[in-house]
Amino acid sequence: MAVYLCHEQPDLYVHDAQVVDVRPGAVALSSSAFHPGGGGQVNDIGVIEWSGGIASVTGVEIDGDVWWHLLSDPDATPSGEVQVRVDAEHRLRVASLHTTSHILNAFVFAEFEGALVTGAQINGDGTGRMDFDLPEVDNDKVRALAGAVNDVITRGLTVSTIYVDAADAATTAGLVRSMSVAPPPTPDGRLRLIDIDGLDRQACGGTHLTNTAQSQPIVITKVENKGRHNRRVRFAFDGGTGS
Repeated sequence: MAVYLCHEQPDLYVHDAQVVDVRPGAVALSSSAFHPGGGGQVNDIGVIEWSGGIASVTGVEIDGDVWWHLLSDPDATPSGEVQVRVDAEHRLRVASLHTTSHILNAFVFAEFEGALVTGAQINGDGTGRMDFDLPEVDNDKVRALAGAVNDVITRGLTVSTIYVDAADAATTAGLVRSMSVAPPPTPDGRLRLIDIDGLDRQACGGTHLTNTAQSQPIVITKVENKGRHNRRVRFAFDGGTGS
């Protein structure tokens, strides 16, 4: 897992960069504050502006060490120095939902004997879902966790990022909560953890808030049985468009 610029400077939304390569519908830059997505989280969106025009960035495609910023205009040909502008509202929605998913995960993990995550999706429209290995559980008990999640949001707990030695982390229960895949370590052998003060600490490469009170309250819109083991928990900002 690389240490992204958006990890190091989470409040950086506007910066200058140089074009290093161009292909139809995409541009590679010398630096980028965009989060490329991954692990169920959608990518950042925004715009790139240069002396000859402006184009929306709809996605990021990673090819080795090259980040291709996918442009809405296939004929755009950025060159020279550009200004990168990350959509701050989109970032906040996604970071809020991702942090909220960690809060929900913390309560499921504690309430249901260390149940692990089997899948997740954090969308840009204010909705998300998490799948848990919960073969025998009352769905109403899962649905009732929304109250505890919103209490944490209201309390305004500090959310911070720390890095620990990946080998040490492998022997610490609960830092990696996914059944299928663990976040890869950084090139220097560290694991990025998201720490919600006094509540939760787990490995993650996504974007997050710095305080839980930055998020809107959420509602759990549906709990579905997906096979013999999985429970799919859908959630959305209170007043949103959960489906």
